[in-house]
Amino acid sequence: MLIPKKNRREVYKYLFKEGVLQAEKDYNLPKHPEIDVPNLQVIKLMQSFKSQELVTERFSWRHYYWFLTDKGIEYLREYLNLPSEIVPATLKKTTRPLERLPARPDRPSGPRRFGGDREGGFGGREGYRGAPREGGFGRGAAPADKAGAPGSYQPQFGGSGRGAPAQ
Repeated sequence: MLIPKKNRREVYKYLFKEGVLQAEKDYNLPKHPEIDVPNLQVIKLMQSFKSQELVTERFSWRHYYWFLTDKGIEYLREYLNLPSEIVPATLKKTTRPLERLPARPDRPSGPRRFGGDREGGFGGREGYRGAPREGGFGRGAAPADKAGAPGSYQPQFGGSGRGAPAQ
């Protein structure tokens, strides 16, 4: 596809500046949301970059996501005549220090367990379903109320199918 040099340069500049590029899979979109270039041209340029292994592509929920590789960074530096000091935003280190949240005093330290020692704890298998409920089959009803087969019921499996004994 023939793409004007001005549009090609705009896409390349944006890709190098950010390090990543996304586009919706809509070939009829008149303009890309972040770049003043038709969406089809952005997608086709990135297809070309992908075939040259200058970007890696992910596709999810009708959106393409392209990530610049080291080879792609070198190519764009050469194409845009940029010095080696300039790097994409994805490679820049953050200047703010990482904030550590203080430990929560209301939680006991150590591994989590399903023991009965904590409030609302689950005391093992017998406490798994919580307090006994009333009524319903298998929901805490009295054992005499359980329905089932009578004690004299003896099922017989021995028809003429595959599992039948040899005659």
